[in-house]
Amino acid sequence: MLGNFFDDMVKGVVDVNRRIIAVDADLHADLESLLLQDGSIQTDLWGINIYPELEGEDYLEFDSMINIRPYQDNPGRDVYNPETRALISDIVSSLII
Repeated sequence: MLGNFFDDMVKGVVDVNRRIIAVDADLHADLESLLLQDGSIQTDLWGINIYPELEGEDYLEFDSMINIRPYQDNPGRDVYNPETRALISDIVSSLII
């Protein structure tokens, strides 16, 4: 599943409401823009990195500039809400693994 932009990972953006993922771009913001044009709402979009060659918790990383949202109690690049993280993991597992 390795993409075109990085040797060991694929960037993705998950829409937690629509349960869809956009993958494989140079920037998470490009994927975010694609989903917004397709009808997603920005507050539902979260940036991730997928490492296809790794297993367990190392497979998925919740790190993206688009995740910085103090107005959603998410002050940094990580996804801080454990329920949101679990939902993202569930969506990724159901669509990619």
